[in-house]
Amino acid sequence: MNAKQIGKRLIQIIIVALGVTFLTFLITYFAPGDPVRTMFSAAGVVPSEELVQEMREELGLNRPVLVQYFSWLGGILKGDFGTSYAFHKPVSGLLLARLWPTLKLSILSMILMLLVAVPIGMAQATHKNSFLDYALRGITFFGVSMPNFWVGMILMLFFCVRLQWLPVVCSGGNFRNLILPAVTLAFAMSAKYTRQVRTAIVEELNQDYVTGARARGVPEWRILWLNVFPNSLLPLVTMLGLSLGSLLGGTAVVEVIFTYPGLGNLAVSAITSYDYPLIQGYVLWISLIYMLVNLAVDISYNYIDPRMREKR
Repeated sequence: MNAKQIGKRLIQIIIVALGVTFLTFLITYFAPGDPVRTMFSAAGVVPSEELVQEMREELGLNRPVLVQYFSWLGGILKGDFGTSYAFHKPVSGLLLARLWPTLKLSILSMILMLLVAVPIGMAQATHKNSFLDYALRGITFFGVSMPNFWVGMILMLFFCVRLQWLPVVCSGGNFRNLILPAVTLAFAMSAKYTRQVRTAIVEELNQDYVTGARARGVPEWRILWLNVFPNSLLPLVTMLGLSLGSLLGGTAVVEVIFTYPGLGNLAVSAITSYDYPLIQGYVLWISLIYMLVNLAVDISYNYIDPRMREKR
């Protein structure tokens, strides 16, 4: 991907981001519920109608929707994402504070997933249609079928309640608080990636260069790790980019179960409290992160497979 193509992708990202902001603003504007009454209710206050109208006037919620949108968009272009209704803090500061915990959780879960999925997927591919292959395919099918919230609660019951090895509430910053949420996320991903690795390796093992290498007496481990595996990376890297983008968006269910202070947990709090600025800022952040991660994945293709440079 050359500089011109990267520039086109960045323009596309800007256009998509503008569309996302407009749709998100419309959805939050027409969504049922009243953020002002929710704010007073959370504070234990029963407001009069005059007080509600005064607060709406102060927040600008009584203006036409397009006026509100362009006012908010103008603030975004200046780096001002607004102020959270629920937390009474700048939205950008809240998102930044939760980004690092989510990033740590995402990276650890992906590392755990790769440590499991790559060896098992390669073992399945090299023992295709054997008893080992069928057994592991059954296990991965079972793993894909289990939802994250169920896996998280089972792990919590076993390791937190029964064995008492790990904390139930993972709200701290030490490594022990990352273990259970990361394992929960890695569990389902491992099952999915194992199947993908197996498929990619099996396809590469059927190529002519593998047959030629075996005929020349090249050791099987060398063919597998130095030739087959690198040539199978493209589909794996694509999936990794998609997974990282979704993980950085915050895995709300897992974060809520373990009370983990990440972006997903923050998003759930924003939705339940009708915190419009925080919801809008969160969606914009996540859409930008997702698109930029995928752009980085596309750029990495040139370095993973030199043939991609020739095609482009």
